[in-house]
Amino acid sequence: MPLHEVAVLALDTAVAFELGLPHSFLGGAVDAAGDPLYRVRVASVDGGPVATSAGYAVLPDHDLSLLETADTVVVAGVYGGPQMDGVLAPEVADALTRAAGHARIVSICTGAFVLAAAGLLDDRPATTHWWHAPRFAELFPQVRLDPDVLFVDDGDVLTSAGNAAGIDLLLHVVRRDHGSEVANSLARRRVVSPWRDGGQSQFIQRPLPESDDAGTSATRAWALDRLSEPLALEQLAAHAAMSVRTFTRRFRQETGLSPQRWLTQQRVELARRLLETTDSPVERVAADAGFGTTASLRQHLHAAIGVAPLAYRRTFRGALPTDATSGDRLPTPV
Repeated sequence: MPLHEVAVLALDTAVAFELGLPHSFLGGAVDAAGDPLYRVRVASVDGGPVATSAGYAVLPDHDLSLLETADTVVVAGVYGGPQMDGVLAPEVADALTRAAGHARIVSICTGAFVLAAAGLLDDRPATTHWWHAPRFAELFPQVRLDPDVLFVDDGDVLTSAGNAAGIDLLLHVVRRDHGSEVANSLARRRVVSPWRDGGQSQFIQRPLPESDDAGTSATRAWALDRLSEPLALEQLAAHAAMSVRTFTRRFRQETGLSPQRWLTQQRVELARRLLETTDSPVERVAADAGFGTTASLRQHLHAAIGVAPLAYRRTFRGALPTDATSGDRLPTPV
């Protein structure tokens, strides 16, 4: 079986971390006999050195002609430069356009700016790092940007969010090509999760969705200000002026999560902020975050990040001998 040919495009100001991901996560995929499934090679525009975001240059072995025979083209993210302003060298745009006629196109993080500048994301769903999403939406209004997901698979064009989300996307590519067993085995060898739930909104500091009268964003913003209160699904649907069924469907379409799971995620994030930034007793943190009891807070925090509340606080605020209200003593981190 011939190797699947992967061309990684390294442009000026390439994000160094992302240049290595395809080799590690595609080049590292093997079949049951231990034979590689992909051959990964790196190209620059002219085969010459490329400056990276890490302050050093890389010297690929190939130029843009590598894209002509590739089965998959991966565009690593870029940091600054004209590409982040929607300006792409004509020869790069032409090479990507021609490659799209025969190859799967993948971008990592801000590599989506490159694909959009080449016109490859027009009228398509796509994502990029949430930090750059407003700028992306301004430059490329013709792209159906979803800043809340870790990656978007639109068949022959796939985009990921932040650089770690590139790992999620590349594992997804392996899973799509060769099944879960191969992808899970690769993830174990790389000591990463084979699948992460949720979207990149969980990594945004206090995400406040833009108003959208036709969607659930206004209700999400409303709920974020009431996390300490019991919020029933019926109550959320009523606020959005939808039936429970319609609200649940729209909510999942927009966030990738059920309303209940999203609420739990937001409450965990609020509890973390309170543990990091206040000296409130754990009992008060549990109440303010909407968990009600310290036992519920411990359960959800441990499920999310693997530590107990006071162990988490100790990491960020130093050791406290006891929690005056709850009586909890500092546990050993789990």
